Amino acid sequence: MLGRHREVAVVEDDYVAAVAGAPYFSVHDGSLRWVVIRSLSKVLGPDLRVAPVAGDPLTISRVEGRQLLGAGWVSHLLQQTAAKLWASPATGDLLARLSGPMPSAAWRSSMPWLAMGLDAHGRSGLGVWVPVIEESAAVQQLLERGWAVSAGERFRFSAPPGIRITTTDLEPADARLLAAAIREVAHPARATYAG
Repeated sequence: MLGRHREVAVVEDDYVAAVAGAPYFSVHDGSLRWVVIRSLSKVLGPDLRVAPVAGDPLTISRVEGRQLLGAGWVSHLLQQTAAKLWASPATGDLLARLSGPMPSAAWRSSMPWLAMGLDAHGRSGLGVWVPVIEESAAVQQLLERGWAVSAGERFRFSAPPGIRITTTDLEPADARLLAAAIREVAHPARATYAG
């Protein structure tokens, strides 16, 4: 679609590139105006507030022009810190481990998903997708049980409804409790008026 409309400006916000667990796929190929932003906040730390930007010359000059109008500059100290962290072999090793399937695999192997009748998907260590019939109801009911998950609507295009669960800090014991809560929400007991 973008190939037919080369004049459309394309902004790729690739904020988990280093830990996505998937190779980079460009959406802007063939576009006249494009920019790729790689925020380091989720990867190296939220306090860095640094994001390398690449783009076509006109778009980059417009970004630079906007930064000149206000306090849009980024501290040189933060830029140097981010560059050193990003170039560090230790950081590279850590990011490689995080981009692999380890946390999500631990999440999936820590409970009998199939026995609970649940279907879970997740390639990287950042999160797991669980299909549900109604996203907002599942999110609300899980919140009432003490679990904060995200409705899948903003994370999907044509996939069926689901919830997104951040698994980076989820311990196996808690994962089993959460799975049981999801099972209750996704497959409630069928009660009738007759009992």
